[in-house]
Amino acid sequence: MTFRLGGYGIEYGGDPEAYARAHVEFGYNAAYMPNIKLENRDEIAALVKSFAAADLVIAEGGAWKNLIARDDVTRKANLEYAMHQLALGDELGAGAIVAYHGTVGHPGDPWQLSDNYDYGPHPDNQSEAGFQRAVDTARYVIDMVKPKRTKFSLEMVPWLVTDTPENYLKLLKAIDRPQFGAHIDAANMVISPRLYFNTGKMIQDCFALLGPWIVSCHAKDLVMKGGPGTISFHLDEVVPGEGNLDYTAYITEIAKLQREVPLMLEHFDVPGYRRGLAHIKTVARAAGVIRW
Repeated sequence: MTFRLGGYGIEYGGDPEAYARAHVEFGYNAAYMPNIKLENRDEIAALVKSFAAADLVIAEGGAWKNLIARDDVTRKANLEYAMHQLALGDELGAGAIVAYHGTVGHPGDPWQLSDNYDYGPHPDNQSEAGFQRAVDTARYVIDMVKPKRTKFSLEMVPWLVTDTPENYLKLLKAIDRPQFGAHIDAANMVISPRLYFNTGKMIQDCFALLGPWIVSCHAKDLVMKGGPGTISFHLDEVVPGEGNLDYTAYITEIAKLQREVPLMLEHFDVPGYRRGLAHIKTVARAAGVIRW
């Protein structure tokens, strides 16, 4: 079994061979799905061929739009985009298409908790109605596309219904589709100081609960911020190895799945991706997971 590591930092310029080669040169053996059109059959075939020749896998693609948007026109367009991405992923053999189900927050919303109207916080997102919207949305996308290889999945987000492994398991069972998989973001699971100081056990418990359904994982790290006179709980994302996340536990649990479940870097600049990749490889070597 090959341990798969990938991330952003490489732009797709329309040349499948160059895209595959750039990933290998960067040190990746997994990639994010490039955003191309489903009707570009020759380009899809060339990407599949180039990736296979380079021993690369397409780990996941994104459908990062609000799938429960308040505006009917926007919601319909966003759902069409998610279905396109899932169909494209299935053609390319991607492991997963990952989305967040979205938010009911909107510019006229009296809560005004965020100006992020794609997936920002709103109390109704985690209500029973919010849970059912996530179930119905995932079922709709899956049932319309009927993917044969690629799983549809929802990102772990602290203020959505995917906030904890327990709630994710509840969602998996409610959606009740074999084409729905679990996507793990260990950093996003840290929703309390107790978890921040015990990330190893948090990760182990998560994989014990969701292991059979896990299709892909995100890699980043966290630091708790504070100082004299500051007692509010605040976290910042940082490059893997520059925070408190237990990467030995994370990598070990992924390897124990005995499947090629990719670990994918996100949210950094190119130097950050290089530092994060180097750290993950160092930890993985020390854990006996990889030799390269």
